Amino acid sequence: MVDFAAVRAIDFHTHAEEPCGCHADDGYDDLQAAMATYFGAPWTHPPTMAETAAHYRSQNIAAVIFPVDAERETGYRRYANEEVARIAAENADVLIPFASIDPAKGKLGAREARRLMRDFGVRGFKFHPTQMGFYPNDRSAYGLYEAIADEGGIALFHTGQTGVGSGMRGGNGMRLKYSNPMYLDDVAVDFPDMTIILAHPSFPWQDEALAVAQHKPNVFIDLSGWSPKYFPETLIRYANSLLKHKMLFGSDWPMIAPEKWLDAFAKAPFKDEVRPLILKDNAMRILGAQ
Repeated sequence: MVDFAAVRAIDFHTHAEEPCGCHADDGYDDLQAAMATYFGAPWTHPPTMAETAAHYRSQNIAAVIFPVDAERETGYRRYANEEVARIAAENADVLIPFASIDPAKGKLGAREARRLMRDFGVRGFKFHPTQMGFYPNDRSAYGLYEAIADEGGIALFHTGQTGVGSGMRGGNGMRLKYSNPMYLDDVAVDFPDMTIILAHPSFPWQDEALAVAQHKPNVFIDLSGWSPKYFPETLIRYANSLLKHKMLFGSDWPMIAPEKWLDAFAKAPFKDEVRPLILKDNAMRILGAQ
């Protein structure tokens, strides 16, 4: 288990991507290469989970790690949730396992979610509406949310523009409209006891994300996917005041290295008393470690 008292930070947004990247025939390698160019990532092949764990261990940072199940919409085969959980268990001193299930899998997906939480120690689930091609408040997803909520799991949703498909022809077929954070307001109303995390500064819907997080007690924001030097002023203002207990450190590894994000964070105008909340304390509370 992670020694939360000892680590210097908890990264709430890291990706387990390498096994998908091994499937050159399904196009995923081209997508990864385009994302690496977009983010300026310093690698030619994504790191394995074991390499990710070693990196985070060297940085004394714990990491929430997950795959993305978008195979129905994109044709890219998903990284098996059980495999993510197994490797996370082998590196439990730094890795916290999340899973991903396409809501279109219906009752099958809901059963899988319950099994993963009960038998594999999975703590939450990652949804990427743009990649998965669904509106988060679509009632067809509610059976899966109910399973997550019943088991005390966390639901983390990509919001805003995405580097996935950016610059590719037609955005690689991905539609940004699905990732407006306002759709999560309905989910927060209908599942008031389920912890919901809005991932990333939600460009171009930053105000909507702040409004939902301020209004709904069960909604939080992770700050991944952008360097803090590019954060909009309104996001920093709310993080320093009304939403200081709602903000979470996230890098978006392997596209952004945690130490690079932290270096930019140290130079951004966050209040000294807010920094430990963002880096670790808020995440510990969500994870039940505080």
